[in-house]
Amino acid sequence: MELLDCRGLACPQPVMRSRDALSGGADALEVLVDNEPARENVKRFLEGRGFTVAVTQEGPDCWRVSAAAGAEAPAPQPAAQEAPATVCGNRTLVLITTETIGRGDDALGAKLMGNFLATLPELGQRLWRVILINGGVKLASCPGPALDALKKLEAEGVSVLVCGTCLAHFGLLEAKTVGDTSNMLDIVTSLDLAGKVIRP
Repeated sequence: MELLDCRGLACPQPVMRSRDALSGGADALEVLVDNEPARENVKRFLEGRGFTVAVTQEGPDCWRVSAAAGAEAPAPQPAAQEAPATVCGNRTLVLITTETIGRGDDALGAKLMGNFLATLPELGQRLWRVILINGGVKLASCPGPALDALKKLEAEGVSVLVCGTCLAHFGLLEAKTVGDTSNMLDIVTSLDLAGKVIRP
């Protein structure tokens, strides 16, 4: 079993080190991380590669993510960075960096954002992924029309990625109720694979 000490590493380094270990042939890993976003991102990454994953907390700021390949592991799911360009090349990604649209009146901006998200299904099958970063992560955590619209999008098969570092910054890790906690590697790769990026 290979041990990766990723404590003190910023996003997305723990995921990238885990990816590199798997590329080197590792079939069992233990990854030490010191923050909740890294814990969630490494866990999701390894599960997406078909590993059976267990997480144990070893201190107030230390988690051990243990992963092993085996017959009982689920079939590997392709990650964003492995998706064929022919599949995602005609897909639309929406990048949201704040909880409102426009400047001048925050109440109006919040209403516009709710309406924007509720209207996204009009894109049909082209709508592939919604990414929430910076203040945009508040949309995945705070009750209201925007959260309801995101839940509906996710239920309809749209991938919703929520920046884990941003959630931690705003103290919203436990409040997130929609989407997958993600990292900058997933975000950059998604932007690269998208055929079109919309930023309201």
